[in-house]
Amino acid sequence: MIAHEVGHHVQNLLGTMDKVQRAGENNQMSVALELQADCYAGVWGSYVQKKGLLDPGDPKEAITAAASVGDDTIQKRTQGYVVPESFTHGTAQQRMSWFAKGMQTGDIRQCQTFR
Repeated sequence: MIAHEVGHHVQNLLGTMDKVQRAGENNQMSVALELQADCYAGVWGSYVQKKGLLDPGDPKEAITAAASVGDDTIQKRTQGYVVPESFTHGTAQQRMSWFAKGMQTGDIRQCQTFR
């Protein structure tokens, strides 16, 4: 989760957050921003894994954590039903997928969630 927040800092440094705000933030843009932060977290995970700084189970724990904070998972748990139009962070599957993409590639250029 900390790596995800650092991902937002990277977005701020790259000007991505400003671009989203200027475009008029909406749910779709918010989801893309959050998924990109997940991907950036995966890129960081790839880097520290190559440095030997992760325990063997850490990547799986990160994927599980990403799934647990998907909008669909949270809505299902808290209200018993899912409202996709209200998503702000993406589904559990999307969050896992983008984190995994960053982790597998280790390449920030692969985190193009706005396309």
